[in-house]
Amino acid sequence: MQILVIGRGGREHAIVWALSKSPKISKLFCAPGNGGIAGLAECVPITELQFEEISTFAKEQAIDLVMVAPDDPLAAGLVDHLESKGIAAFGPRANAAIIEGSKVFMKQLLKKYSIPTAAYESFDAYEPALAYLRSQTAPIVIKADGLAAGKGVTVAQTMEEAEAALKDIMVGQVFGASAGASVVIEEFLTGQEMSLLAFVDGSTVRLMVPSQDHKPVFDNDKGPNTGGMGTYSPLPHIPESIVQEALVNIVQPTADAMVAEGRPFKGVLYAGLILTPNGVKTIEFNARFGDPETQVILPRLQTDLLDIFLAINNGTLSEQPIEWSEQAAVCVIVASPGYPGPYPKGLPITGLDQVQDALVFHAGTAVDENGQIVTNGGRVLGITGLGKDIVEARQKAYADADRIHFEGKHYRTDIAMKALR
Repeated sequence: MQILVIGRGGREHAIVWALSKSPKISKLFCAPGNGGIAGLAECVPITELQFEEISTFAKEQAIDLVMVAPDDPLAAGLVDHLESKGIAAFGPRANAAIIEGSKVFMKQLLKKYSIPTAAYESFDAYEPALAYLRSQTAPIVIKADGLAAGKGVTVAQTMEEAEAALKDIMVGQVFGASAGASVVIEEFLTGQEMSLLAFVDGSTVRLMVPSQDHKPVFDNDKGPNTGGMGTYSPLPHIPESIVQEALVNIVQPTADAMVAEGRPFKGVLYAGLILTPNGVKTIEFNARFGDPETQVILPRLQTDLLDIFLAINNGTLSEQPIEWSEQAAVCVIVASPGYPGPYPKGLPITGLDQVQDALVFHAGTAVDENGQIVTNGGRVLGITGLGKDIVEARQKAYADADRIHFEGKHYRTDIAMKALR
């Protein structure tokens, strides 16, 4: 089979890496790809939202399946577009991807079907939102309704911070006019967080191994939120009973709710969860593989990823065996200077050839005119160590993160420590 993966980040590198192991695939393409993906797939200079160019390329190359990985093209309807052209595509259609594309839709769905989540109110005008906010107390969470590259959420510790975030979203439109047209204001929940991804073919839900992300940029969860500074799996400090509670009370009911709403979800459903004193609750849903969760989940997958994709598209997921490794995986994100604020691009990266044990997933890299790998994003590399336990996996990830250099690089030093305390 000939497969085309859409996307350019660390998640896509991990997906391409996993697919490259399938004996059923003769040729892998990635559009647009990055400096690391180019070693495994032919990178095509087409961007994620160039729908006509993607479908034309898929026809010309006789692509058997287009795997749409990022949130933007899913929400914008790339799967629908490809299917309308007779091209097989993996990922939810736009009417199901809305579970990520609109936080207001997601919260209303959870409320309607009594699925556990934080108490909230939503608003589509600034003044009523501000009036409601002033009736609440901090800490409190402010969320832009639409897609904001993982940065549209502010956990405000003071009311001044909350009011500033609300104004930025709705008046300043810092995440764009559509993302900030509506806002969700919700209660702040405390507890361990867990990312629980699932393969879903409409009604059948098959959980992946759980993982935990680290959103704030600095150690000990300090500083502004990022797209994710590191992940690990498994979660030895979170019992299997909690995972099953999440499946029974949240993930399966949400898949069933989407079917009931006439929006069957087919693809990867990502539940961002928090373990509160009152049980597991939903923070967010995403309509695709998480980044950087994918970089620790797929290295633990022992089943051919293509077989799972095909089973989902064929509606036969319930019959597809899925095996996972007992190994632990820890991914450390190495970021550009200044991230998550403004950052330079084009910084030469050295030491990639010195890596000894870890997998290196390129998130924001490019190849310059001299063939040198350079920085091209905020999160530059994901260094994933595998080991018999979290301790060994951490040691391998950090040892190799230290072997790679570019000017001003930074990373958190406490990834996975919550599992070891």
